[in-house]
Amino acid sequence: MKGRGVTIVVHLDGDLNSRQYRAPLWALEVGKWSAIAIAVLVVLFFAFAEPLTHAAARVPGLEQEVARLQQENGRVQKLAAALNRAEANYQELRQLLGVRSPPEKGATPAPSLDLPRAVAVRARLPVAAPPRSAPAPAPAPASAPARSTGRPSAPTRWPLDVPGFVTRGEVRPGEPAESHPGIDIAVPVGSAVRAAGGGTVESAGADSDYGMFVLLRHRDGYETMYGHASRLLVHEGDSVQAGQVIALSGSSGRSTAPHLHFEIRREGKSLDPLTMVKEEK
Repeated sequence: MKGRGVTIVVHLDGDLNSRQYRAPLWALEVGKWSAIAIAVLVVLFFAFAEPLTHAAARVPGLEQEVARLQQENGRVQKLAAALNRAEANYQELRQLLGVRSPPEKGATPAPSLDLPRAVAVRARLPVAAPPRSAPAPAPAPASAPARSTGRPSAPTRWPLDVPGFVTRGEVRPGEPAESHPGIDIAVPVGSAVRAAGGGTVESAGADSDYGMFVLLRHRDGYETMYGHASRLLVHEGDSVQAGQVIALSGSSGRSTAPHLHFEIRREGKSLDPLTMVKEEK
């Protein structure tokens, strides 16, 4: 086995002599495995070369796309700078004209601990006015000015101090117009919104339709809703007095203009607020 080999005879056409080549068997094995290794390397080269070639061909296109995006980013930055200058000019013009800047719409998505509470609002609490159709309570002594009570009470007070215009009234389900619980009162942004009665804050937060809202729970199953505020001044669970400032009016949520959405409910049923509260003239 040690001396075994392979003899290769080569005979050319027209030649009388033949040539013999002898190679050991181990050399033949080495040649066979070398050929197999070379074939595998060739297959791997073509398998990996195609993705690399494709990626290399995409590089110029990606570089052009990066350059285009950089140009667009530069234009966006210029537009942003122009917008900031216009906003600064607008605010300067408002100051020159003496117009008070309203709170930014949507700047406060939900009440947080850093917002001022109702106790920090230095606003006078006017006397809670009963509805004209209900008997007035006994007047307080002249020596003691009337104050709002902290006890739960039915909602009988108009929720605003500034003159407002009712742009939309109560529309009950089934009527020809679209159902609309409560009333909409057009007032400037930032107007003080006061509790129509004493009670507890059932909920205060943000809603897609009502925007920034406060829901109060009163006695005898009454509830009042105040929607589209620009800022909330109470938190859930707070006890409020009748006439206490609970929010600032705005145009948050599903709203097209600044106004207060005011509802009165009893046992879950919507009541027409104009039958219980009247605007003070």
